[in-house]
Amino acid sequence: MVFSAAQLIRRDGVTATGLREVAAHAGAPRGSLQHYFPGGKEQLVNEAVEWAGRYAAARVDRFVAAMSRPTPGGLFAAMVRQWTDEFRSAGFAGGCPVAAATVDCADSVASTRAAADAFACWRRPVARELAAMGVPSRKAGGLATLMVSALEGAILMAKAEQNVRPLTTVARELGPYLDSCVESGQEVVQDQVGAQGEHGGAGQAGDQAGPAGSAVQDVPGEGAQAEVEGRAGGHVGESQ
Repeated sequence: MVFSAAQLIRRDGVTATGLREVAAHAGAPRGSLQHYFPGGKEQLVNEAVEWAGRYAAARVDRFVAAMSRPTPGGLFAAMVRQWTDEFRSAGFAGGCPVAAATVDCADSVASTRAAADAFACWRRPVARELAAMGVPSRKAGGLATLMVSALEGAILMAKAEQNVRPLTTVARELGPYLDSCVESGQEVVQDQVGAQGEHGGAGQAGDQAGPAGSAVQDVPGEGAQAEVEGRAGGHVGESQ
């Protein structure tokens, strides 16, 4: 049910997503919503937002794992391509459920806090991976915020324009800057690690995937349910 709520919110927004619609999407009896979510719609929305933050964080790990030579620009390209792939294949109806909840629930302290926590959950692995790539730790957190903020803005512009151009533009323009933030000397270390992986076979997945990583084909829509069941926690598994 949490998964279903997230999918409906990202498509229709919070206001248009009712408990009846969530129950129908999840194939669950309406009574189960009252049982698992005694706090009503607000509780369900907040848990869906928290789930979305955990999902986005898990995707970061998958993107990096699919790259033979991880770079900040390559990670950002993978984050962007996840959305360009979805928009090109499924249209522009979907969006980020965290952003939707932030806008629609601006008057709710609990909901805005849940959205802020979801964005923080997403930024943490980005900052961690940037530091592992050689970005100074004092700078990694700020760059993670820049990457997430730029992506969210580009998603919104792409939906408004019904065109992926804002996404491809931000990836092209921001990527070189992100790569320039790697400390001098760290590039050599990354190349050595990548070369060892290629000779040992560990780099094959990333080589086949291209510079952005192969995991981006799993867009954050309804086809992602099998991947996240059991990981998301909450009531996702109970609704199936």
